[in-house]
Amino acid sequence: MARALPRPHRDDLRIAVGGLLGGVLLWALGIRPRLATDSLVLWPAAWGPLVPLAVTAACEPLRRIRPRIALLAGTVALTLDTVTLGSIVTIVLYTDLVYAAVLYGTPVSARRIFWLTGMLTVVGGVVPAALWRDPQGLLIGVGVGVVAFAPASTGWVVRNHRDAAEAARLRAEQTALLAEMDRTQAVTAERVRMARELHDMVANHLSAIAIHSTAALSLDDPKTSKDALAVIRENSVEGLAEMRRLIGILRERTGDLEPSATPTLDGLGALVAGARANGLDVSLDAVHDGVPAPVELAAYRIVQESLTNALKHAAKGRVQVVLRRQDDTLLVRVTSPYRPGDTPRAPGSGSGLAGMRERAALLGGSFRAGPEGPRWAVRAALPLTEGDLA
Repeated sequence: MARALPRPHRDDLRIAVGGLLGGVLLWALGIRPRLATDSLVLWPAAWGPLVPLAVTAACEPLRRIRPRIALLAGTVALTLDTVTLGSIVTIVLYTDLVYAAVLYGTPVSARRIFWLTGMLTVVGGVVPAALWRDPQGLLIGVGVGVVAFAPASTGWVVRNHRDAAEAARLRAEQTALLAEMDRTQAVTAERVRMARELHDMVANHLSAIAIHSTAALSLDDPKTSKDALAVIRENSVEGLAEMRRLIGILRERTGDLEPSATPTLDGLGALVAGARANGLDVSLDAVHDGVPAPVELAAYRIVQESLTNALKHAAKGRVQVVLRRQDDTLLVRVTSPYRPGDTPRAPGSGSGLAGMRERAALLGGSFRAGPEGPRWAVRAALPLTEGDLA
């Protein structure tokens, strides 16, 4: 199916009508650039200039939608005008066609028209002057330059400015798009980080509450129920404190609350003591001098989540927590008794292992979790060098 020709621009139609009427008016007034006795006039008829005038005016509506066709037809009309008495309006309209062909044409056409009109200007001035041995021959080149090269140069300059403005606009749009993408990625990363923090901080306490409340409900023993309620209360208070700390982090930028302290490896003792209070048999062997703060937080959370998983899934027996510094790496290992097929003592979200793996990956480290014989082992290697932390 043939594609319909675009409609001419309204201003181009105005130029065509105005040029045609102006040319007819000058012709009616007898204003012509040449006389019938001039040697170049081969068509001395009085109405002769109207033909190239009409053709040139008819090319104006095509100056934007078909600039090359309009210029070719206009060139033929201008050539015809040179053998008649002539019309100044035809020449003016032709200069506009040259300008439009450079401005609205393809880049290749615009470049060719610019160089071609420049070459014709030079040749049109030098060759006649050399052949006639008369400096006045240079005036022909000046005429060609005024009619062809000057509008082509103007169109070339305007086109370059327009292309530069368009490129600047596109760069601005791309910059805004990249900024929006960065903002979206930052928001997503922050949400993931806060979800990880929320899970690691609260899951441990809620798991202990779930396990001990189940024990209190299933055993008809006042002492056991009282002990379970004490553990539930302790974990509820600690969980509430962790939630307040998280809210403090979220509101830190507004200045509503003082920033809360980030957990460090010095708090592992209290973390292990809390796990023991929840019924785990935990041993701690940690050597962690000179560990950067990001690594401290990641190692703390990995140990915390590992103890939470042990509370929910591990069989009876000793849970071992070991931290060692080896060269420029902090090694974290948490092992617990493992018995396939055991039913979890509390439901889990399944995001704990993913969160620990993400924490290690953000620091450029490695993470592995899985059964090793009769025990479940969580192993993380966290680099301590600044290059890896960046």
